[in-house]
Formats: sequence, C-alpha cells, structure tokens
Amino acid sequence: MGKERIRIAPQTGPQADFLACPADEVFYGGARGGGKSHGILLDFAKHAMQYGANVNGILFRRSYPELEDLQGKAERIYPYLNATWRAQARKWLFPSGANLKMRYLSNEDSANHYIGHEYTWMGFDQLDLWPKQTTVEKLKANLRNPHGIPSRMVSTGNPGGVGHNWIKARYIDPAKPRSLIRTENGTTLCYIPAKVYDNKILLKADPTYVDRLKESGPEWLVRAWLHGDWDIVAGGMFDDVWRRDIHVVEPFEIPQSWRIDRSFDWGSSAPFSVQWWAESDGTQVQETGITYPRGTLFHIAEWYGCTGNPNEGIKMLASEIARGILDTEKQMNRRIKAGSADPSIFSHANGTSIADEMARVGVRWDRADNTRKAGWEKMRRLFKASLQERMEEAGLFIFSTCRNFIRTVPSLPRDSRDLDDLDTNAEDHIADACRYRIMQIRNITQTQRLRSI
Repeated sequence: MGKERIRIAPQTGPQADFLACPADEVFYGGARGGGKSHGILLDFAKHAMQYGANVNGILFRRSYPELEDLQGKAERIYPYLNATWRAQARKWLFPSGANLKMRYLSNEDSANHYIGHEYTWMGFDQLDLWPKQTTVEKLKANLRNPHGIPSRMVSTGNPGGVGHNWIKARYIDPAKPRSLIRTENGTTLCYIPAKVYDNKILLKADPTYVDRLKESGPEWLVRAWLHGDWDIVAGGMFDDVWRRDIHVVEPFEIPQSWRIDRSFDWGSSAPFSVQWWAESDGTQVQETGITYPRGTLFHIAEWYGCTGNPNEGIKMLASEIARGILDTEKQMNRRIKAGSADPSIFSHANGTSIADEMARVGVRWDRADNTRKAGWEKMRRLFKASLQERMEEAGLFIFSTCRNFIRTVPSLPRDSRDLDDLDTNAEDHIADACRYRIMQIRNITQTQRLRSI
C-alpha cells in the first residue's frame, strides 16, 4: 500500500483569514471550539515555509499542563509537514531549518529568562490567561531578525479570563473585526473573531458539542463560550447584578445639599485611582425629576493613573497626584470633602508617608476600611438595589463619563480559590477605590444620626 496522503490546510472562514492577515500583531479570539489552537500552529507552519532556515519561533502557554495539551495538537499536525520533535530542546524542527520552541510562561518574572533572545515569530495560546499586558509587551522586544524577515506576533483567547479587560481594550474595542489598527509606533494590529460554528470539522466529528456548550452553565457563560461575546460580564463578581443600561447614567447637576467627596487607591508602577462621589440625601434631581433613596451613590468623575496600557501605572509622585486632584476640584466649583483612601498610604517610611506628602499639598484622606469580602458584598447589594423599578434602598450608579470604571469593574473575575473575593491578578484598582468609598457609607450615616440626636 502507498503512503497515505494528508492535506494540511486551514478551514475556510476565520481560520484562513487569520493566516492571511497581514498585520504585525493578530489576535484570533472568541468562542470555545473555534479552532484557535490549530490555527496558531498552522500560522507558524506557514511562516516557516515562507522564510525557511532563518525562522526562529516560540509559542507560549501559561502553565505546563496547558502546554502539554497544545503539544498534543502539534503532534497531530506537524509530522505530516515532515517536522520532527526534539524532546530535549523542546522544539519542532522543520525541513527548511525553521524551528519552533514550545514553552510555558507562568508569570512576568519568567519573561526575564528570554531577554536577549531573537525571534521572527511569537505566539501566545489562550492570551486571556495572562493577567498583565506588560508580560507580553516585555517579550515583544525579542521580535527581531538580522535577515530582514518580517516579525509576527499572534495570539488566541476567549472572553472572561483574568486578561479579559486588557485584551478587549487592545484588540476588540478600537475597531471592527478584521480592520487594521495602526498604533502610534506604526505597528499594525488586527482582531479576527472565531466562533464554534466556523469549525466545521469539529461539528461534523462531534455533533453534540454545541448542545453541551449550551448546558455548560449560566446564560452569560454560554454567550461567552458559544458566541465569543466580549461584552459579557463573564464569571465576574458582579455578573448577576450589573446592567449597563441601568447602572450607567448621563451626568446631571448634583443637588447642592448632596455630599461630594472622593476615594483613592494608591499605585505607582500599577495604576492609581482617584474617584469623586455624590451621595444622595433624598433631595430630588431637578433635571430628571427622580428622587433617589438616601445614601445612593453616584460615581461622578475619575482620574485613572494608567499609561493607556491596562494595569500599567504612570509612576507619579504622591505630591503630583495631590496637585492634580486640587486642579480637578477647582473646576468642580463645589466643596469636596475628604474621603477614604488605601490604608497603605498611611504606612511610614523614613519618618513620612504618602498620606503625609499629599496632606502637605492640601489633600487629606481618611483611612479606608479594607475589609475585602464585606466590601464586595456591599457593592453587590448596592448594584442590586439599583435594579429595582421603585428603589427602596440605597443603590449605586456610574456617570457615563467614568469610562475606566465601566471598562474594568463590571467584568472583574472572582478568585477561583475563594469565590467571595476578586482575583487580585485582574485590573482591580478602580474597584478597590470604589470599595473604600462604599465601606464609608455606614460611618457617614452613623455620624449623621449622632449629630441629629
């Protein structure tokens, strides 16, 4: 019998579009079962065939067990392309001389092991499992080649992981799918969506796969896994109590009798978050004619100390932040009361603290109650109260101008090891500042009661 002939090719549709995309950086993401892992393996094979012996590639997964699964898929494809696996070096060697290293990358510190390496192709399978964009950015500096081969970075992922927010901000939100996004440094990016319905081979081999996905969990999870919906609040702390069409409101003139104050979460290499709040005293909002229960909170303004890359801080000094706060509050033309701040700013080093440095400029803070689980539960309760058509309890609303709150907080995932807490690897700085303010409500109410006695 003659040797069996096998044709290796991408499936028509998104998988073929992914391989054909000319962008320097391509994200192929969406539903489970969309053929993403096979797509990324085929993308390197194409790169290897195009550029030959000078190709040096590396493909990452977050953990070793995940890498083993990806290696299993490679073993079902690459031998048919006459590639051989060199186990000791943990890399695939192609007939042209091109090679692909298979590696796992557990955290940002692991990226330091690759400083000085040179690669023409770099891949990240399940990019959503990396919480920080900086991990990937650090490795991108290794994409270079003295032989003039165009460098390429490709990645795959699903909505809902710890990296959901930064991936959505970088690839999903800036442009329509399949559109080229040009960054300030001239690099081109592109997002190619993938859905399970595009994977004809899977659906033919496993006709009940979609039915099993539909039964896999709550409605938000099905939308994420079946349709690759990046606007869902997938598995988040607030997924069942957040409604953007209800909780996000257009700005209005704050009644003069309402309290306005601020909250603060410190960050330097990570972002800081300053938030301004208005608390209802039961006085009607004239513009809308709505009366909100006493204690209802409105997040009316924000200053997020982020570089533009999610979860990356701008490293401002405490005194500089304080001056920026005062400049913002001058424009508000209202008396702004001191609010709750990250307890870490009160820690003294060399005889002073961050809180002391800000106080010298004229910005003072109260030490926040940093009880995490109680804070998240109280935040959930406020969100839920806002959903009632006729509110009887205090709720929580966000002005539409507070875009970073809207981008980050609703989709924050729970900690897989403690479902009553947030995953601290996620971009949670704004949520922390919000929690500090929410835990302040009880104290304000108690003070008001004492004054009225």
